[in-house]
Amino acid sequence: MGRILAIDYGVKRVGLAVTDPLQIIASALDTVHSKDVLAFLTQYCHKEEVDEFVVGMPKHLDSSDTNNTQHVVGFVRQLKKQFPDKKVITHDERFTSRMAFQTMIDIGLNKKARADKATVDKISATIILQSYLESRQYL
Repeated sequence: MGRILAIDYGVKRVGLAVTDPLQIIASALDTVHSKDVLAFLTQYCHKEEVDEFVVGMPKHLDSSDTNNTQHVVGFVRQLKKQFPDKKVITHDERFTSRMAFQTMIDIGLNKKARADKATVDKISATIILQSYLESRQYL
């Protein structure tokens, strides 16, 4: 059984999170520049077995597209082309940035650490992945 890798795609930065090989625990992996993400994923998939990708899909509360939705859809298309043998799933990412920020407060990170967008992106990817794992329990 391979890992599940979650992606919080942004135009500048991409937050990444991954499960353990048993697909039980979600952990932050890294934050990379969006132009480098496909190369990073290719390299990672050579080292670790990855079964599927979960990409956070940005939507407004009324389920309409955000400014970033079209960028994520384009990225998903590229991801499917680059990794035709891997399952690519989109998952609702509403509130993940707010939840990530609140998580950083809850664990006691100072204001300077909370201002680090890369940390927010990694935690957001972890929240997306954890949410996806929990949703699979009910299928």
